[in-house]
Amino acid sequence: MINKSRKNIYKQAQRFADVTKELIATGNMNRARKCLQKAEDIFISGSEEVQNAISNIYLYSVSCFMETHHCNIKSLLPSNLQNEYYKQVNAPGI
Repeated sequence: MINKSRKNIYKQAQRFADVTKELIATGNMNRARKCLQKAEDIFISGSEEVQNAISNIYLYSVSCFMETHHCNIKSLLPSNLQNEYYKQVNAPGI
């Protein structure tokens, strides 16, 4: 049961990322900002596992997409997600 729940959190984070990326791709920046803000709210109030899903699945997927499409990440990401993004970018490689 725990493993199924864990997979579900990551699947939901990926689906949320897909929706956000679609909004960015279609130029619907107001709704994209609302999604990013909602992700930030979930990140702040969520458990450690939820925070990991937002950081490792949602944020990674969205930020890679934004970099590929030359979006201004700094102006779109809320502060806590921006900090997580910088942690990912500046993390030492394995």
